[in-house]
Amino acid sequence: MKNKLRVFRAVHRLTQEELAGKLGVTRHTIIAIENERFDPSLSLACRMAELFSVTIEDIFIHEKKG
Repeated sequence: MKNKLRVFRAVHRLTQEELAGKLGVTRHTIIAIENERFDPSLSLACRMAELFSVTIEDIFIHEKKG
């Protein structure tokens, strides 16, 4: 799934390690999400949106297939 996590992280001046710590995940999870190799759980996506005070849709872009 396409996302703007890297942009939100940069705007908030957080390293991947700092963001991972705030969300209770590993840095590798953040890297995988930013590189669009891993889609977060709904729970994790909600925590990200809360942290950045935005909606999930502001961070993640759902692309229709077909």
